Amino acid sequence: MSIARSLGLWLTFDGSAVTVERRPGRAAFPRAGAATRLFTLSHGQVGRYRANFRFRFTDCACDPSWYYEDWAVYVSNGNVAQDRFLRGEPDRDVDKRVHLYGGSARRGNR
Repeated sequence: MSIARSLGLWLTFDGSAVTVERRPGRAAFPRAGAATRLFTLSHGQVGRYRANFRFRFTDCACDPSWYYEDWAVYVSNGNVAQDRFLRGEPDRDVDKRVHLYGGSARRGNR
């Protein structure tokens, strides 16, 4: 669970199911003001969360430097085959990639 928290994810257990949420973070864009529910996984299922972010190097408005991150995070509920994350499709797939300068669409986004 500490790995999930370091990525800004929150895991909630309800019986044998686990719900994965994205917590608000430091991203300059896209801005997230509240937690976002990504998916709920039953035992043995795999979920994939894809997102991209733009961050400021400092909190000072005088420094216009940015860095970018493109995430593909896989989460499983319980043990799964070793190659499950690399082969096959996830049971749940959330794609939150955006155009990082505020445009309405990102090229290649489905």
